Amino acid sequence: MTNNKLNKIKELSIQFSNEVSKLIFSEPVAFVYNPLEYARNSYFKYLEMSIKGHTKNVFLGMNPGPWGMAQTGVPFGEVELVRDWMGIDVNIEKPEKEHPKRPITGFNCKRSEVSGRRLWGYFKEKYKTPESFFKDNFVANYCPLVFMEESGRNRTPDKLKKEEREKLYKICDDQLLQIIELINPDWVIGIGGFAEKRINSALSDLNIKTGKVLHPSPASPMANRGWAEIAEKQLNLI
Repeated sequence: MTNNKLNKIKELSIQFSNEVSKLIFSEPVAFVYNPLEYARNSYFKYLEMSIKGHTKNVFLGMNPGPWGMAQTGVPFGEVELVRDWMGIDVNIEKPEKEHPKRPITGFNCKRSEVSGRRLWGYFKEKYKTPESFFKDNFVANYCPLVFMEESGRNRTPDKLKKEEREKLYKICDDQLLQIIELINPDWVIGIGGFAEKRINSALSDLNIKTGKVLHPSPASPMANRGWAEIAEKQLNLI
């Protein structure tokens, strides 16, 4: 059954990737990266590690960061933690159109994504081994795309133009619903307020428990005052 579930999730991810790749985004979005496409081999290795047996908790983020999943294909995938803790280290291809200030160098990337380092660093400290973490947990992103302006500045999905945002959300909502129905977790936990809102919207017809933890982004003053301790308290209340 687990193999069937894993294969189905892989199929859904390819379908998801193909659907969002057809969308068109206007200025100020100048570059769009889709790691489900160019980093698919790494993402599939991640799925093979994490889709085993019954998953109790699904943690959902917003979308890939330029130094995390954009480089490694793993949600919140800070390079060192993915390579050295999870043991994933494969060749990452390139997006079709690449921003000169945001090159994809895969596991050779020297930048560290703070959000990913905080999130996976916390899980590493708490669970010690990836096998122990993935026994009960899975981390995913709501949207698979990275958006960048001409300057190289990151642009989050909620800042897209309304019509473009709504088309994207429709595809992402449908994907999230299918994935959650397939995994059938006990809890779906939003990493940040955006993810929590999309969970409540997309999964409103499901009888499933939902929650939220603070997003570990360095843009959040609260997260910079001890994110792991805050997240631990929030998870203890769930």
